[in-house]
Amino acid sequence: MATPQKHYDFYKVVQDYLDRAATVVDLAPHVRTILNQPKNEIIVNFPVRMDNGEVRLFKGYRVQHNNLLGPFKGGMRYHPQVSLDDVKALAAMMTWKSALMRLPFGGGKGGIKFDPHSVSRHELQKITRRFTHALGENIGPDFDIPAPDVGTNSQAMAWMMDTYSNMVGSNQKQSVKGVVTGKPVASGGTLGREKATGQGMIYCLIEWAKERGFELEGKTMVVQGFGNVGSNAAVILSKLGVSTIAVGDHTGYLYNPEGFNAHKLQDHVKANGSIAGYPNGKAITREEFFATKTDIFAPCALENQIDDAEARAINATVVVEGANGPTTPSGEKILLEKGVEILPDVLANSGGVTVSYYEWVQNKRSESWSEEEVDERLEVAMKRAYRDVSDMARNKKCDLRVAAYAVALQRIEAVYKEREIFP
Repeated sequence: MATPQKHYDFYKVVQDYLDRAATVVDLAPHVRTILNQPKNEIIVNFPVRMDNGEVRLFKGYRVQHNNLLGPFKGGMRYHPQVSLDDVKALAAMMTWKSALMRLPFGGGKGGIKFDPHSVSRHELQKITRRFTHALGENIGPDFDIPAPDVGTNSQAMAWMMDTYSNMVGSNQKQSVKGVVTGKPVASGGTLGREKATGQGMIYCLIEWAKERGFELEGKTMVVQGFGNVGSNAAVILSKLGVSTIAVGDHTGYLYNPEGFNAHKLQDHVKANGSIAGYPNGKAITREEFFATKTDIFAPCALENQIDDAEARAINATVVVEGANGPTTPSGEKILLEKGVEILPDVLANSGGVTVSYYEWVQNKRSESWSEEEVDERLEVAMKRAYRDVSDMARNKKCDLRVAAYAVALQRIEAVYKEREIFP
């Protein structure tokens, strides 16, 4: 059995990075004060009649961190561990991501504390619709725009959009499609959204590799979490000659020194919900998984996965964070001391919110872009963000994570200085 983990204060971790980056760029004290807490913290408790007739009460959250640069923007998470502090941390990270990627968005995050796998599809729909209804006017296409996150998908977004469109006047029904992003393509979603986070990670990795003279062809990768982000990253990298030799998720860990067929494994996970039962891999322990010798380690599961023990075990050249907050500060310190580079979440996984922005723009303009167009724009955006972060790290002699926060903070500070404080 895994030893019970010490309490991990994710919000404090994010605040500490904010403080370090604020010091690096000499952030105005009043801006640091404002960014220390979210603008709004919304908690709703709503009843749902389950299939067996029982009425259950669910607790839902929406934290709206900052909307200086544009509408609040961020995912909706369905998970038994959803808590206010975690949602606050994730909402703050969305503020930094939007600013770093130069998107006209702020940061938000939300979720419901329950296990989405423990209910029927019919119940999931009712929970999602009641949650959307309970949030009411706290979301909207020009105010706060949810998206999929852990435990949610495009189907949940379609239900959210439909519920919201039925809450506004009938003459507004068509103009509110942009209330959520990550919708199915037929319902106003964008091509390229499904793989956007994984795709953005790879563009970021390619830039890093170019800068370091690191040849990707023939390299190996280990992926923790083989959902949307991890599986798409593995599939895209397989086309660049990188083989995935170990994978893990909530059901266990598999190893295949020859490399997995990323497409087949992705299909297996889509059909079965996890990597469990996939025939072409040898089961290994969590400890063996983290110690697997590889070139690229990609944590794409939940936060707080790489702590001291895992960091000491990791045997890789670079860690590319597909998940939010997968590395603890002490784990990060160990990795950096070992000379393992980290492409931080704030930069590496911001392809998702960037393509969400493209979806929102298409909804606003009643346009439909090709997948090539979406990919091209994302590539330009990710490369530019990588260069901004890399330059900041070089100039300020700090690691890439602090540099990413620093670039974001400078952009937000510039606007606060121009607009000043009302009244």
